[in-house]
Order: sequence, then C-alpha cells, then structure tokens
Amino acid sequence: MADKAMDVYLNDHLAGAMLGSDLAEQLRDENEGTPLGELMATLAPKIEEDRQTLIDLMDRMGVSKNPVKQATTWLAEKTSRAKFSGLTSGEPAVGTFMAVETLTLGVEGKASLWKALKAVSDRYGPLASIDLDGLIESAKAQQDALEGERIAAATRALEGESTR
Repeated sequence: MADKAMDVYLNDHLAGAMLGSDLAEQLRDENEGTPLGELMATLAPKIEEDRQTLIDLMDRMGVSKNPVKQATTWLAEKTSRAKFSGLTSGEPAVGTFMAVETLTLGVEGKASLWKALKAVSDRYGPLASIDLDGLIESAKAQQDALEGERIAAATRALEGESTR
C-alpha cells in the first residue's frame, strides 16, 4: 500500500482527472462542427485514457479512491456547467473560454503529476511499469493543442471588453 502522502496526492489528481475528462466531453459535445469541437473529439478520449491510467496505477499501488473527493468532484463538475455554459456571465463565449482555460490548466497539472511520479519512481515498484516519459510527452502535446484554442476562445470572449 502507498503511504499517506501518495494516497492524498493521487486522490487529488484523480479528482482533477474526473473533472477534466467530463469537461473535455462537455466541450466536445457543445462545440460539435467547430475547430474546438474537432480538437476535443480527438483530445477527450486521450484525457479519459489518462484518467484510466491513473485509476489503474492507484489500484496497483493499493490506493483506494476517496469517496468524499469523488462526490465533491462530481458536484463541482455539475455546478461548473452553469459557469462554463455562460449562464452566470450571460456570455456563452466567456463560458467557453473559461472552460478551455480550465482544461488547459488541468492538463498542465496532469503533466506535473507524471513528472512528480517520475521523480520518485525508484521508490514505488508499480511506477516502473508505467511509461511516465510517454505520459509526460502526451500531456505536453495536449497542452500545445489546447493553447491555440485557448487563445482563440480568449479573443472571442474578450475582444470587445476594452471598448465598453
């Protein structure tokens, strides 16, 4: 079984991975037929695959899923739909921008997870069976792909703000 610090760390990242996977699917569904929707049709399955990799790793390390964090994350994802739809701001473009930016930050966090695990991989046997370098590179590729859409969404959402 993993130690307490690893247990907490992996559960925190699992919560973020759950939110990220749901957000990627939401962006895909709400932007079908657009460049963002096409990007998300490619990225959403990869983000979900990374979440599954984390779940599998947790199982191999004997880390149990924290039900409180899972429930809190589920609730956060459901409530974030109002914000990311633009309902709270009255501006759908702002909601899309915030969703893409949140997902971009989540992917950056995922890259940080894989890098941290690589740094301690000699201490935890189950980490040896994971291609951490490949996961780091995949996260970097996801970040790069999202960045163009994040800037495009920012431009759409914020371009008129200075003239008001």
